[in-house]
Amino acid sequence: MIVGPTAVGKTAVAVALARHWPLVVISADSRQIYRGLDLGTGKPTPAELAAVPHLGVDLLDPGQRYSAGRFARDAAQWLGALPPGPMPVVVGGTGLYIRALADGLFREPPLDPERRARLAGWTSRADGLGRWAARLDPEYAGGGRQRAARTVEVALLTGRPLSWWQRRARAEGVMRPWYVRLALPRAVLHQRIGERVARMLSAGWVDEVRRVLATGIDAAAPGLDALGYRDIVRHLQGALPADRLEQAIVTSTRRYAKRQETWFRHQLGRAPVVTLDATESREGLAARIAERWERER
Repeated sequence: MIVGPTAVGKTAVAVALARHWPLVVISADSRQIYRGLDLGTGKPTPAELAAVPHLGVDLLDPGQRYSAGRFARDAAQWLGALPPGPMPVVVGGTGLYIRALADGLFREPPLDPERRARLAGWTSRADGLGRWAARLDPEYAGGGRQRAARTVEVALLTGRPLSWWQRRARAEGVMRPWYVRLALPRAVLHQRIGERVARMLSAGWVDEVRRVLATGIDAAAPGLDALGYRDIVRHLQGALPADRLEQAIVTSTRRYAKRQETWFRHQLGRAPVVTLDATESREGLAARIAERWERER
């Protein structure tokens, strides 16, 4: 599992690693699953997809919801279906996806479709959804609107908080991960984030969001509740001036990257973790990973 904050270079390192072994990448990124959201999610380029098979990319339309539990179930099926030979490498920065796959599958009981649909209608419009989530689950640690809606849904429709189900899943366990955590000095990471946001905007990120909205996708859709996308939606709605858009995205991305760094330092459990300085070239990092894997596996 190759993990780390946004803009640290995880995908590039995974592609370079394919020069050492045949491999299949499983994307553990909660926004790369959405079709049409390409520029702002840092999806693998067509050349990277041609070089290395990727699973977990372009699965859903942006209006559909996708949970960590569903990712774990899907990823477990992908892993089970792989033919002998390719090395499966999980790559991503969505900590909940990583933990759901590594620690156990969230097996929720059947939820009544009618009640679920009615509740989804309410959560899509409700103000203060995070406060509802915190009251229903004392262990709710915050996050985006989609995570808050999921916390509310599970608590109200199952009678138990989401954290209870997650503890149960962790107790069951499904695999023994071997982590590679890519890290950068804070100043370098901030610089990379700024350069990346500028490139994405220059490549047409705003137009990408405009096209998605033109298909009828709601501005509050789960896929658009993501870094940068929500700022661009605000801009297109007239709430964020063009001259403040880039800095708004950079600021929120840097804050998110800090939370990711903290999460990956403390939430990977007792599994082996190899921490590498991502200022090294992607080829050098790939060589180090291959050497450590051959020595420690």
